[in-house]
Amino acid sequence: MAQTVFERVGGFMVVRKIVSAFYDNVLDSPLVQHHFAEVSMPRLIDHQTQFISQLLGGPVRISDETLQHAHARLRITPQEFEEIGRLLRKTLEEAGLDSVDIAFVMREVRRREPLIVTVHAAA
Repeated sequence: MAQTVFERVGGFMVVRKIVSAFYDNVLDSPLVQHHFAEVSMPRLIDHQTQFISQLLGGPVRISDETLQHAHARLRITPQEFEEIGRLLRKTLEEAGLDSVDIAFVMREVRRREPLIVTVHAAA
C-alpha cells in the first residue's frame, strides 16, 4: 500500500514541528502578525497541525464548515491569505518536502480560500 505524504514526512510530531516553524514565520510578518496578538499559540498550533495533517493525508478530518466558522470573525483579506500561503510554501520547502507534495498542499489550501477570506474589495 502506498504511503501518504503524512506518513512519509513522519506523522504528527514532524508536522507539528513544521507548523511551529510556519508560525515563527507568520509572527515575523507585519502583514499578518496582528491576527495572532491575542491568540493562544499552542492551541492554534495544535489546530493547524491537525489541518496540515489532513491535507497531507493524515487521520484527521476537519469539515469545511468548521474551517469557515473558525475564520468568519477574523476579517482576513485576499492579501493576507496570499501572505499566509507564501509563508506556508516557504516553510514546507525549508522542511524538505518534495515539490509535488508542496504543490498538492498549496492547491488544497487555495481550494479553501473562499472559506477563509472574509473581506473583499468593494466593487
